[in-house]
Amino acid sequence: MSTMKYLLKKLRQVIFDEHQIVQHDKKKPSTVTEFKPISSHTYDNANKSRHEREQTTLSKRIEKEVDYDELRRKMHQDLIDSHDEELENEIDDYMRNFYFDGCQLTTQEKLDRRTYFQELVRLQRELIKLQDWVVENGERIVVIFEGRDSAGKGGAIKRITQRLNPRVCRVAALPAPTEREQTQWYFQRYVAHLPAAGEIVLFDRSWYNRGGVERVMGFCTDEQYEEFFQSVPDFERMLVRSGIRLVKYWFSITDDEQHSRFMSRIHDPLKQWKLSPMDLESRRRWEDYTKAKETMFERTHIPEAPWWVVEGNSKKRARLNCIAHLLEQIPYKEVPRDEIELPDRKRDDEYYREPIPDDMYVPPRY
Repeated sequence: MSTMKYLLKKLRQVIFDEHQIVQHDKKKPSTVTEFKPISSHTYDNANKSRHEREQTTLSKRIEKEVDYDELRRKMHQDLIDSHDEELENEIDDYMRNFYFDGCQLTTQEKLDRRTYFQELVRLQRELIKLQDWVVENGERIVVIFEGRDSAGKGGAIKRITQRLNPRVCRVAALPAPTEREQTQWYFQRYVAHLPAAGEIVLFDRSWYNRGGVERVMGFCTDEQYEEFFQSVPDFERMLVRSGIRLVKYWFSITDDEQHSRFMSRIHDPLKQWKLSPMDLESRRRWEDYTKAKETMFERTHIPEAPWWVVEGNSKKRARLNCIAHLLEQIPYKEVPRDEIELPDRKRDDEYYREPIPDDMYVPPRY
């Protein structure tokens, strides 16, 4: 328990503007280098000014409409709770280092936590604008996430969906095909998950299973493998012609990085569920997967649906780079919204609320 308290203390110090982590080995202090992910084409002065104007407008509305301290306090607490969710997600990134050597990652892998959170929230605000635009215009978007096991696909997907409406943006993570599905047209079970108007679907692995795991593990015949490559370019062109915006990402990590992440999962009870026998076998067959990936790129990198490679050795950089790039692929615009006014609650003097029996309440253990 004391170790966890120490870890959480250090986490909060870093996230809330402390730039030095106190390590177990005090003879080797290390400072996190400033992270500058903002480039001129992703966040120019005009965007920065727009962001500042939005903040100013919001602050003025709060000043005008929130007229007593208790409500302000509750709103502030709700905001903290929202950001604590992201803090909880980030604990994983620190646990591995404390387990193995009690210190932080190298400065090349680190990025300033404060900048990371600022950038993440800014990009998530843009994702909400993208969501509104998709709904307003009846757009259909498919994003494919493929890559090495433990390369960070799930973390990127989680940050994309974190603040979006699950009825608009959903994740399709299909299990192994059933016996019945194995007799169907190969793409059939994926077609059922394609978006309707006003929807975004993120495929956490996709029809490219056939070009990767099925090929390496011998789950498909040579004829099925070749038929896949004959069919998939035409299949994806058909999707694009139908009006679907298709974006494909491959998350890449080094051999050493995958090894360390697998070791982390082996020794962390909270992560062991992530390791399947297939994952362990993929580790042994690293080079076979590399060959399969190279063939897949060669035969499915088409102008209508090109592959985009995300360097995943730094999880945080990978998330920000992926989200920023995704936003650049879609010509969304901010949809004007009417100001929301909270109506007064109707009150009936004759209404009587029946008391709830004590035994119906969840025991207050905390």
